Amino acid sequence: MSPFQLTRTLPEDATDAALRADVLQGLTRTPKTLPPKWFYDARGSELFEEITALPEYYPTRAEREILLARAGDIAAATGARTLIELGSGSSEKTRHLLDALPELETYIPVDVSGSALTAAADALLAERPGLTVHALIADFTRELALPAAPGPRLVVFLGGTIGNLLPPERAAFLRSVRSLLEPGDHLLLGTDLVKDESVLVPAYDDAAGVTAAFNKNVLSVIDRELGADFDPAAFDHVAVWDAGNEWIEMRLRARAAFTVKIPELDLAVPFAAGEEMRTEVSAKFREERVRDELDAAGLALQHWWTDSGERFALSLSGPPARR
Repeated sequence: MSPFQLTRTLPEDATDAALRADVLQGLTRTPKTLPPKWFYDARGSELFEEITALPEYYPTRAEREILLARAGDIAAATGARTLIELGSGSSEKTRHLLDALPELETYIPVDVSGSALTAAADALLAERPGLTVHALIADFTRELALPAAPGPRLVVFLGGTIGNLLPPERAAFLRSVRSLLEPGDHLLLGTDLVKDESVLVPAYDDAAGVTAAFNKNVLSVIDRELGADFDPAAFDHVAVWDAGNEWIEMRLRARAAFTVKIPELDLAVPFAAGEEMRTEVSAKFREERVRDELDAAGLALQHWWTDSGERFALSLSGPPARR
């Protein structure tokens, strides 16, 4: 068997169809919304990498600290022979786990970008020639069909990305993951933690304006892909803490009244002066909430690790032990 396989479970035209559906639905509702997954074209991905290095943006550093400190504990607790990473991207952070899992045979990265998967696999196989990489071009928010691989298996979902899902979406996602797990398998989940607003808001509204450019990039994506005439300069970046829901909202606020035309959808979208469009929700968590949401999906929390500043957490869960 080749050490690298690439399987597409996402139809070739799925991304284009999903963008059309999301833009049509999101821009014809009140208030207007766009899902954050459309930030990540090539330019958006570059901007996000810049964000992770900003002094205000702590999650990436905090999660890396936990991975470095606890990779051995994760390996001991799971004995994983297969590592499945959802939303793998460059697979950069996963290297800490790959190095720590002595029994690992197979790595299954899952991402919507075939080019990102191939580049990551090339780099990993150059470093670890004995590893088998079976990459999946797939949407992890939909039902997944995983290739056969040796157990025990460890599914990882890092970066606090689960916080971008609204509560019903999170519940459906966790149930979907649970359906993939057999006794002895585990889920390693990264969650950003609730903390003071003075720390949270700057992480999403940095002084250098990188997050603002990242937020506005979604408009450039729609312009390019759907022939729209959004002017990113006509919007201000806004980040607010919603204490009731315990999440950060990123929004784009129209500086004046105007109408945006989207020819590919035969759509004209009016904006009032000062109108805000939500582009991202980033939920923050407490241990009890994570435990409850895992339990509702049929997963038992087994380990809870935080960084030294208690800003971020990795939780390890799995199917409850049979009695």
